[in-house]
Amino acid sequence: MAREDSVKCLRCLLYALNLLFWLMSISILGVSAWLRDYLNNVLTLTAETRVEEAVILTYFPVVHPVMIAVCCFLIIVGMLGYCGTVKRNLLLLVWKDLTILNFEKYFYFKDDEKQLRPFCFLQYFGSLLVIFCVELACGVWTYEQEITVPVQWSDMITLKARMTNYGLPRYQWLTHAWNFFQREFKCCGVVYFTDWLEMTELDWPPDSCCVREFPGCSKQAHHEDLSDLYQEGCGKKMYTFLRGTKQLQVLRFLGISIGVMQILAMILTITLLWALYYDRRDPRADQIMALKSDTSRELSCHSMELLKPSLTRIFEHTSMANSFNTHFEMEEL
Repeated sequence: MAREDSVKCLRCLLYALNLLFWLMSISILGVSAWLRDYLNNVLTLTAETRVEEAVILTYFPVVHPVMIAVCCFLIIVGMLGYCGTVKRNLLLLVWKDLTILNFEKYFYFKDDEKQLRPFCFLQYFGSLLVIFCVELACGVWTYEQEITVPVQWSDMITLKARMTNYGLPRYQWLTHAWNFFQREFKCCGVVYFTDWLEMTELDWPPDSCCVREFPGCSKQAHHEDLSDLYQEGCGKKMYTFLRGTKQLQVLRFLGISIGVMQILAMILTITLLWALYYDRRDPRADQIMALKSDTSRELSCHSMELLKPSLTRIFEHTSMANSFNTHFEMEEL
């Protein structure tokens, strides 16, 4: 009874951990996609400048190739682990390439309950450990990584050259990038909103510079109240973006948190498997012992049948010898 209660408790904890794996992996994917949306617009604004190189080297090594790939893999692992725990199917807990041809190499069966060998436990544990190390390294990397290419405030001033093509039909992608950045970061221009009047042929800043945006809001603010426009330039916002953002901080937190949960999952998995399969013998060993016992009994019976004629002849010969000796003794008397 105590073992059954322990197994139920461990299974419930694994339910929760696998569900958290799945949810947090989706959260990291969402934050990564959100951050990449920002990065795409930043790269559009900083194309062919020193700032573009800094953005690529600072963010893309973690956000694109590592975090997204690991989280996609963890979503699959979390789903398989949850299904395997619910159905008590340890085959789902071993995500190694297993085929029908090598089932007997890894498993043996009894009453539809799969008994898993220690080698598979080590595979599962080792796989989780590798994923954990990758995630933890990504989380620590974001804390330790410094901008490889030093970016100065003077480099931000060069972004003014990217304002001249705003609003032109051939540069709709650039127009969209400026509008997106100004709305999201609540800024206007590079240093100040007057940059739009200096660098372009516009008579007033774009509507994306308005605190309360609506069609024609910037024209109204330009003639009535300039405080309705964002007063801070986007150059400073972009400089802060390179030094670290709230999205990157969320990625750090989620990456380290999911790594800690993986440690707990590995411990609980080993504990659950130990509770389920400790001190259990291979059922095939019992079958072999029973087969040997039956074979021994059959051989004994068969041997007795084979020896019975010989024993009969020996008994008859002994009886005849005894009868002859008795007859000879009687004649002598």
